[in-house]
Amino acid sequence: MKLLPPALAMSTARTLVLFNYDWDRAGFGRWTSRFPLDTAGFDLFSFPSNARLAGFDLERFVDRLAKRAHRRGWRAVVSNHEQFGALAAAMLAERMGWPGTPVEAVLACQHKLHARRVLQAVAPEANTGFDLLPARYGEPIPEDLAYPVFVKPVKAAFSVLARTVRDREELAALTDFRPWELWVIRHQVEPFERVARARLRDAGSAHRMLMEQPAGGRQYNLDGYVYEGKVRPLGVVESVMYPATQAFMRFVYPCALPDSARARALDVARRFLTAAGFRHGLFNMEFFHDAASDRLTVIEFNPRMAAQFSDLYRQVDGIDLHRVALELAHGRDPASLPRSAPTAGVAASFVYRSFDPAARPPMPGGRARHALAQVFPDALLFAFPKTRGQIARDFKWLGSYRYGILHLGGRDASDLSARCIVASRMLGWTPACTHTDHAAPACPAPAFSLEGGL
Repeated sequence: MKLLPPALAMSTARTLVLFNYDWDRAGFGRWTSRFPLDTAGFDLFSFPSNARLAGFDLERFVDRLAKRAHRRGWRAVVSNHEQFGALAAAMLAERMGWPGTPVEAVLACQHKLHARRVLQAVAPEANTGFDLLPARYGEPIPEDLAYPVFVKPVKAAFSVLARTVRDREELAALTDFRPWELWVIRHQVEPFERVARARLRDAGSAHRMLMEQPAGGRQYNLDGYVYEGKVRPLGVVESVMYPATQAFMRFVYPCALPDSARARALDVARRFLTAAGFRHGLFNMEFFHDAASDRLTVIEFNPRMAAQFSDLYRQVDGIDLHRVALELAHGRDPASLPRSAPTAGVAASFVYRSFDPAARPPMPGGRARHALAQVFPDALLFAFPKTRGQIARDFKWLGSYRYGILHLGGRDASDLSARCIVASRMLGWTPACTHTDHAAPACPAPAFSLEGGL
């Protein structure tokens, strides 16, 4: 069957979006007239939806969806959900013969120990020292470990339990899980574990913690996609942390990463993705670049779009990553997609966090949201109200808690910062743009094109 070019195609087939929340609900929602869609999955962060975590099984979930596919008219599936969605979408696409990221490639990226091994084989210069923590959950921490060390779960999402520890006491406190914490951790990892045991047998159990040699430098994200085995870059987003923490404060696009480092990042991505069998789909590579040594160190590969960045690319480049994802899900190359007119020279996703567990920042109501929309029509706002128990869990696992995210664009970095300050005051929130651990980067024209050139 001959497919229409992406710019002309009007899909009559329905698309299934798995775990469609937050940025994805907004992003895919922009395209429902061209891509009719249905959704499936549950919200891990709200009750009673997250009660489905008990007994959740990925294979049974995919089985049920496969049985409904023909009746519902589904012809494609997509998900940017790290915990379950990306893997479930790959499994369903494989089952139905639809375009999708290979299951083994998703597993290879999400199993952090296996990913380090693959990277060591193909791009050791971009790797860091690593090993399994020689203690399972609940076991004493050995006496002879070297510190500082960065530890993180072999399988996790949202930077949960990922941090640098300076000594044995800090590591012991981090891994001293209460029974309810162990229940949550095991039920979040076990669906992945069951699939990985069958499909990635040499990787080892995902119910473990990984140790890594700490790496330094500014943190970046290379976004791109693979079509017919060819890696095509989209752009680089900078991740800025709250000072003296490992907590994200804002994500900025575009950024001033040198072209030579961009080229090296793309080369490393090509080698890793090829070795992992990643032949189709969007990806996101997180990495450090140390300007003093010019060293590039991979943090991890995400086998999906970084959905939080889609709005940033849309504002600055006129590229909608959610549309890119839909084209790929239907087997079409998005390289010839038309661009909309850019609305900003720079855009950012501002992350509002509290480092005080007793603080209760106000949650914006309808009036505040309406006022914000009137003054900043380009704004995209998410509020995350939390219970005391959720705040306590976040502090244990993350060292802070996130209560809001705001997307804004600006003419340049100074204009963006000024707009952020005004918008934050309207919400009653501490601006996530006035804390700086380095000067705001210049915002050059994007070095990557959608067609994949540097």
